[in-house]
Amino acid sequence: MKRILLPAACAATFALPALACDGLQIEDPYARASTAMSQSGAAFLRFVNHGDAECHLISAQSDAAQRVELHTHIEDDAGVMRMVEVTEGFVIPAHGEYALERGGDHLMFLGLNQVFNHGDEISVTLSFVEGDDMEIVIPVDLERTPDHQPAHGHDHSHGHSHD
Repeated sequence: MKRILLPAACAATFALPALACDGLQIEDPYARASTAMSQSGAAFLRFVNHGDAECHLISAQSDAAQRVELHTHIEDDAGVMRMVEVTEGFVIPAHGEYALERGGDHLMFLGLNQVFNHGDEISVTLSFVEGDDMEIVIPVDLERTPDHQPAHGHDHSHGHSHD
């Protein structure tokens, strides 16, 4: 039944990105790897939910890596920060925001199938409990400073609409 309903939904939103949750937008996405030889990378972005219902991100996939996991940083008993998978996913509240950012929650690319070169674009499919997938394109930005400002001075918080 999902196959039958999905094409109709896509046809109705041809000029807009496919939305897993009505009113969900992606702002300021970027990806990075620490070195050209890295076997892992990460992506960061901000979800803005203009809808009346929460959205629950449960997984991500990309041809850029063998696996994409939802990750966060936690402090262990010895005070060491470690990255761990968040199997329960991330909830984006209705009329709210949820940030995936350095030092916090993020998308983790494991077993890279390609080098993350500055200026490249990574296609990612986000899957939600609500049953829909959202296809997004994340630019690789190796010059991004830790305070999350674009290194080249441009504002990338333009959402993800297509004309």
